[in-house]
Amino acid sequence: MERLCSYLPEKLFLKTTCYLVVGIFGPDIIKLLRVDVNADVVCHALEFCKQDPGQPLCHLYPLPKETWKLTLEKARQIVKKSPTLTYSRSGSDICSLPFLAKICQRIKLAIQNSLPFKDVDSDKYSVFPTLRGSHWRGRDCNDSNKMAYPGRRPDNWDIHQDSNCNGIWGVDPKDGIPYEKKFCEGSQPRGIILLGDSAGAHFHIPPDWITASQMSLKSFFNLPTALTNELDWPQLSGTTGFLDSTSRVKENSIYLRLRKRNHCNHRDYQNISRNGASSQSLEKFIESLSRNQLLDQPAIVIYAMIGNDVCNGKIDPVPGMTTPEKLYSKVMQTLQYLDSHLPNGSHVILYGLPDGTFLWDNLHNRYHPLGQLNKDVTYAHLYSFLSCLQVSPCHGWMSSNKTLRTLTSERAEQLSITLKKIATSQKFTNFNLFYMDFDFREITEEWQKSGGQLCQLIEPVDGFHPSEVALQLLADRFWKKVQLQWPQVLGKENPFNLQIEQVFGDQGGH
Repeated sequence: MERLCSYLPEKLFLKTTCYLVVGIFGPDIIKLLRVDVNADVVCHALEFCKQDPGQPLCHLYPLPKETWKLTLEKARQIVKKSPTLTYSRSGSDICSLPFLAKICQRIKLAIQNSLPFKDVDSDKYSVFPTLRGSHWRGRDCNDSNKMAYPGRRPDNWDIHQDSNCNGIWGVDPKDGIPYEKKFCEGSQPRGIILLGDSAGAHFHIPPDWITASQMSLKSFFNLPTALTNELDWPQLSGTTGFLDSTSRVKENSIYLRLRKRNHCNHRDYQNISRNGASSQSLEKFIESLSRNQLLDQPAIVIYAMIGNDVCNGKIDPVPGMTTPEKLYSKVMQTLQYLDSHLPNGSHVILYGLPDGTFLWDNLHNRYHPLGQLNKDVTYAHLYSFLSCLQVSPCHGWMSSNKTLRTLTSERAEQLSITLKKIATSQKFTNFNLFYMDFDFREITEEWQKSGGQLCQLIEPVDGFHPSEVALQLLADRFWKKVQLQWPQVLGKENPFNLQIEQVFGDQGGH
């Protein structure tokens, strides 16, 4: 336990908190592990886990050979004189520790507003990466000027300063023509905006955080970043990622492809996604979107609420699913909002919902990272544990009940049909509307042909979200389909890209 603490960074008091918790609970945990009980028993004996009256017992590991009651009784005897049992468990929210209160507050605020925590000029762009900063939307190039931000049309051709943060400004001494005019005029620059959920934000828990044999100093290097990004990694996502991929697939995000096609698009991306978001909750944070109809470039908006309209953790998830009628009404509301905020010439693409039966079919009998050591926890066990606790991200698909899985897929299909109907029947003033199927099947076939395993397309720890590889393959599919069917969405290739590189290098990076 102390070795684990030594691996944690000092940042956010992570190391301090770890040593504190191990100091208090370590001796008891060790006493219990010495008598060979598993984590479920330890958790219940120390009262971090409890079984509510009339509720089933939720366990991740196999039940002990003796009865549960007897095993737990013995374990409680071992720690019964322990002072730690006097600590209150009701406030065992980690944020109640005094030195963590401030950082917890910041994270909660960033989640609530979906706006950058550090934004001096209040233009919704930041120079700080996490807490909804530049990992989520292009980095501000002047945080003391509200009129300088990514995605705007250049102010006076950016003769004196860079007003749109694409790194192109000043005047060519050879002919006195402003660079922005020379390189970008008529190139039809555009931004990319994602309205999404945890899949779009790229929710990811690295397996080596929970795999003892793999833990090292390196494992936890990114922990502070991940925590202040809500366990999302938008900087590596398929739509707005801008960092080099960590996976073996060398596909680029949609933003990086747009930037490559026209360097004038540099930094013009926004990831307006939230964990748990659905068509029904988007109105709570859509106002964090930044686009000025008169001052800004058009945008490509991808609407990708791909799971939470059919996914919830309730024992009977069906009543909680969005109906086609409710979806229709909320999506129309969203589109009207976009029509009154997007500059003319924008494009909106509605993404359908996937068929999540893929999850159970491909994972249920594989070992979860927590069960690899002793071959004792499969994804079927993880799914039933999460459902039992009623915290499953998607009880409908992460369930051994085939009828329920089929029902969930049927509803997902109905919702996709509704989105398609909207795209084919509705017209808007400031954008063209398109629909695209979420074709996970195509990606799985492609991935298998290239020698990949299907389980690599799903996040190993939660057994639910698409992995980085899957997101990149989806971005690749998206790009190819749009290029084929609606090339006008992507704009043309800028013939001055090479000259932009010669004069401005990486345009200030990200």
